[in-house]
Amino acid sequence: MRDYAVLDTDREPAFDEIAALAASVCDAPIALISLVADHRQWFKAKVGMDRDETPIDVSFCRHALGGDDILVVPDATQDARFADNALVTGDPHIRFYAGAPLVAPGGKAIGTLCVLDRTARPEGLTGLQRQTLEVLSHQVMSQLELRRALRERTEMQERLDLALDASEMVGAWDLDLVNDRVTADARFARMFGVDPQRAADGAPLGEFSASIHADDRDRVQAEIQSAIDRVADFESEYRLSVGGQERWVLARGQAFDDGSGRASRFPGVVVDITGRKTVEAELAATVEALEHSEARFRAIADSMPQMVWSTLPDGFHDWYNARWYEFTGVPAGSTDGEGWNDMFHPDDQERARVRWQHSLTTGEPYEIEYRLRRADGMYRWTLGRAMPIRNESGEITRWFGTCTDIDDLKRMEQGKELLSQELSHRIKNIFAVVSALVALSARQHPEAKAFANSLRTRIGALARAHEFVRPHTETSRPSVGSMTLHAFLKALFAAYLDDEGAPRVVLTGDDTVFDDQAATSVALLFHELATNASKYGALSRPGGRVTLATRFDGDRFHFVWTERGGPEVSGPPQRNGFGTSLANLSVEGQLGGRLSQRWNPEGLEVFVDLPATALSRRRHALKAGEAAGGAA
Repeated sequence: MRDYAVLDTDREPAFDEIAALAASVCDAPIALISLVADHRQWFKAKVGMDRDETPIDVSFCRHALGGDDILVVPDATQDARFADNALVTGDPHIRFYAGAPLVAPGGKAIGTLCVLDRTARPEGLTGLQRQTLEVLSHQVMSQLELRRALRERTEMQERLDLALDASEMVGAWDLDLVNDRVTADARFARMFGVDPQRAADGAPLGEFSASIHADDRDRVQAEIQSAIDRVADFESEYRLSVGGQERWVLARGQAFDDGSGRASRFPGVVVDITGRKTVEAELAATVEALEHSEARFRAIADSMPQMVWSTLPDGFHDWYNARWYEFTGVPAGSTDGEGWNDMFHPDDQERARVRWQHSLTTGEPYEIEYRLRRADGMYRWTLGRAMPIRNESGEITRWFGTCTDIDDLKRMEQGKELLSQELSHRIKNIFAVVSALVALSARQHPEAKAFANSLRTRIGALARAHEFVRPHTETSRPSVGSMTLHAFLKALFAAYLDDEGAPRVVLTGDDTVFDDQAATSVALLFHELATNASKYGALSRPGGRVTLATRFDGDRFHFVWTERGGPEVSGPPQRNGFGTSLANLSVEGQLGGRLSQRWNPEGLEVFVDLPATALSRRRHALKAGEAAGGAA
């Protein structure tokens, strides 16, 4: 019932005529087109009935909805369903009822076409009356379907008109070729700069074609004439120039003949496509810019000394620059996909593959050194690097990488390393020669033996510091250990192990990186402290121990030297010896720190406070340089 939207509508002649015809054919004083709603039955058309509706509980029609055939009640007073019905016992005193169900196309009955009489009819309806009532019920449904279709078409047309009026993008025309009259809607008229009322009444074609851009007018008129001559379709894109504004339109039409083979009418529509044309122009400009950009990129990439390559997000290599093919000598495309790995030295292939897979999985930048086969078959050391390109969502869209020939640099580094090791070896020999000269001089001058021994131990400490920081080969490196402060001090204190090999100088606290610039000063400082402890302090007795605690405190680094188990300390010495002066010089002069001592009865405590950068100046300088470069 909601779909038909007919309840409570005004009377309509088509339905009234059907009700009147039913009453006449069936010779009945009352005829109704009754529609059954939720709580009532409402009469779309009525003959002989004053009421517009009745409650559902007194409805005869609702009993007719359950079947496909006409419901006939010869005498309502004798029918248990209706004997007590208010319409039977009271006005209009119904005795006879015959109702044909109104069945919608989906099979649902929505009401009846019925006739009623105040006199019983034991004989019911005649065959003609029954047939007429059935035919008329079908006619009622046809009218309802037609009414619904017209309403839906009207609503659709209204929506379309509203949408078209809002968009101002589509207009329609109809050209009468015989009389040269164009009738058009208001949208078409506004597009062509013609008064809408004049366009609705009809105007010559020339008034409209005058708005076509001068550069397009001859072409469009020729296309229109061709469609007319061929009685065929018409389609054209052209510009309109109205009020100083230029807009693009797409026109489509169809020429129709009058039966003689000649075109007489030419209707069609025109669509504003200015937006599309603007997008197309912008896209064409973008494509052209991209082509120029790609050409410049290829020119730059092909002129670079590095080999440049690119992959898809999954690592599939799909592009190399000219330098790659020039260096490797392989045919173009032969190293696409996974073929690139075969160009590496067999000993480097698995390592390179694993490193590349790691970058693909994590998105980390790719960097590795490997040997790459040159066109002449020789392998040269190459530095491979790649960075991911990400979109706004952070997803990798492509990888770009380079291969740089570093074979000559590798050979230079190897030569420098060899020279550095040779120089370091000569310095080590100088320490040995100087120590031997001191020993020889002591034998010739016995009175200087104590001084000579002290000097030799200091030279030995410098030699051990040099041994720790000098350049090493892979074979010499394991004998020295890692380049950290604790590793260095453990090597320095190895001379003070107890009889069972346990350390008597115990290291605790924070470890840190350590370089050659601090090695000499630290070696001299702790050599003096350990020497004095072995002569006068905790290490001079078997049970004595020293604890050296190291600690970071913000931008400072602290050493605390604590001796326990040695002779009782009576107080600070009366004068500072050479060793104390040397220790102060190492801390304050070389490392930029502060040194203080506490002469406790139970043992000496020494406090050293250094800048955190003092032990690794070169490393911090490099970091500062990188940070400055990044900021720039």
